[in-house]
Amino acid sequence: MKKPLSSPPDYVDDIDRLQPYQVKLMQHQEEPTRQLVQKINQIIANSSAMALMVQDIAQLLGVTFQVDCCCLVSVTGEKFDEATTTNWCADEYLGLPHPEEMFSMEQLLMHSPVLQCAAEPLTIQDISIIQNSLVIGCQYLPLPIKAVLAIPTRFGGNNNGVISLIKFQPYDWSESEKQLLKEVESSCAIAFYQVAQAKLITHQQQYLQKSNQYQSLIKQLTLLSRSNLELNQMLQLIIASTAESLQADRGLLILLKYTDPLFRTQAKKQIPKAKATVGGEWARETQNYSTTKPDILNQSFLISECDLCQRAFIDSVKPVIFYNYTEQNDTSCVAPLFAIKELPAVLLVPLENQGKILGFLVLQQSVTRNWQAAELNLVEMVCAQVSNAIIQSQTLRQMQTLVDERTAKLQSSLELQAKLHERTRQYVEQLRKLNELKDEFLSNMSDRLRYPLTNMLMSIRNLRLPGIAPERQVRYMDILEQECTKEINLINDLLTLQKLESPHEAPQLETIDLNTRIQDIAASFQKKFLEKGLKISVDLPQKSLKLQTELESFDRILQELLTNACKYTEHDTTVHLEAVHRVDQQIDQVIIKVTNTGRAISEEEVTYIFDKFRRGKGRWTPGAGLGLALVKSLVQHLNGTIAVESLQISDSEQSEICFTLTLPQFCDESKP
Repeated sequence: MKKPLSSPPDYVDDIDRLQPYQVKLMQHQEEPTRQLVQKINQIIANSSAMALMVQDIAQLLGVTFQVDCCCLVSVTGEKFDEATTTNWCADEYLGLPHPEEMFSMEQLLMHSPVLQCAAEPLTIQDISIIQNSLVIGCQYLPLPIKAVLAIPTRFGGNNNGVISLIKFQPYDWSESEKQLLKEVESSCAIAFYQVAQAKLITHQQQYLQKSNQYQSLIKQLTLLSRSNLELNQMLQLIIASTAESLQADRGLLILLKYTDPLFRTQAKKQIPKAKATVGGEWARETQNYSTTKPDILNQSFLISECDLCQRAFIDSVKPVIFYNYTEQNDTSCVAPLFAIKELPAVLLVPLENQGKILGFLVLQQSVTRNWQAAELNLVEMVCAQVSNAIIQSQTLRQMQTLVDERTAKLQSSLELQAKLHERTRQYVEQLRKLNELKDEFLSNMSDRLRYPLTNMLMSIRNLRLPGIAPERQVRYMDILEQECTKEINLINDLLTLQKLESPHEAPQLETIDLNTRIQDIAASFQKKFLEKGLKISVDLPQKSLKLQTELESFDRILQELLTNACKYTEHDTTVHLEAVHRVDQQIDQVIIKVTNTGRAISEEEVTYIFDKFRRGKGRWTPGAGLGLALVKSLVQHLNGTIAVESLQISDSEQSEICFTLTLPQFCDESKP
């Protein structure tokens, strides 16, 4: 019996009570959010068993938040019939007996210090889901619950689980703990989604296995009743056994084939349009009547021509019994195959299924006979078995086709679920790679931002020193200006990339003299190349070449390519700058190549050399990794393309690196 829960005591002034939780809270705050999310994603990506994956996540959350228990409940919408619950408890609570009383859900919801939710605002559906998850997940906890911090998880816009952090002592959850729980909600939602998908795939595989077993059984039965011969043999065996056991002189099984498809909806006691054929026949060897022929199974007649068969429809599907048909009825209205004069005693029982008469079982005697109730019951049971056999023989093929179709659909559904599972795994892998790129970017950018600021700070401090010489002041001012310029250039590059990647206006085109422009840019790099012991060779068309482009973007592209060549070119080598004109599919193009000699670029590096913040492995030249990414964005802005090629130089460890820039010479409107 549950007892009412009194309000929890106020421990605000109890220093000894709050001190352990404050220490744990400080430890929790030191745990970076991204590391916790990354650990959860690693568990999802590396776990092969769903149960172990959820258990590892529950343990990770429990240890991170320093709680007594972590309860993870995976649900589908508001259905908790097949909910998956995973609990983790601290070591000191393992092995404790179950509580004799638990808080009711109404008490948990009424007392805010007991239950708090990290998600705001809460909906009625959220409250219901959290409440139901606590009922399911917390019923076997060793101690009464005194504090709960919960959050519902959502995947694809639908609720798919609940994360509950539980303490067995009163506790006031901090905003940082709520915020951290919000951050891990999406990763836990992915884990719950994978658990649901794995469970669905398991259920469908079990159903497919059962369907295969059913299909195998149906095929065996189908082999026995697929042909008319097999059905006739079965009917022949049934009528022979029945007639002989009841000591009848003759037995017949008559099957009906309706020619009026609307008969079943017509009024009762109406004679249908149907054709009767003999499905089985048995007679005593001593019996001799004029209608006995070897081909009796091929004989047929219309129901409208036989008064004996019509009685079954008139009497509303009841057995028709005649002790001696010749005494009261006209034998001329009976089908000849019955031999009614030789066998006047008749028992005719309809073969009925769902209100439709499939045929008749007929037993005949040469002398008057009174049928006992037990005998009539036996015949009716045999008729029920014959009716089932007939229906099965007619529908097994249809059932086989239906099972094949549903099996194919189920197989297709399993394949789709497998593809979705694989796609989810790929998404998790992509998320892991993005986290690695983010870490690399933060590390790289922090260095690029920190070093200039450090130099600027040191220069400022030195300028404040008393009695500093004027020439040293000038030196420190130059350092300040240089480092400030580096910071400004870095920020400008980032802003330019962001602008180029977002929807922007068309380039502001103007016609330039390509020969003159390339020579000017090459001349501006002459001094820098000489300082590094390099030479620059310019190869241009003899006839001046015109190019319609955006001047600022074009200059920046060549400057970045030459800067890149200056960084990675071996000493005492030459950088070649070449420009040619080419017509490809009636389109005038300008091809510009920048070639240098240096360390080879691997095939792996070629795939990401133009990506932002990516740099070649083992290349320690300072830089933020924005130069080639900016080049690619500017080239796309000018409707051009750029490619890189690395060719090994024979008898040398060096390679020839060639960047090929292709630009349209004229836009469509201005082409001469």
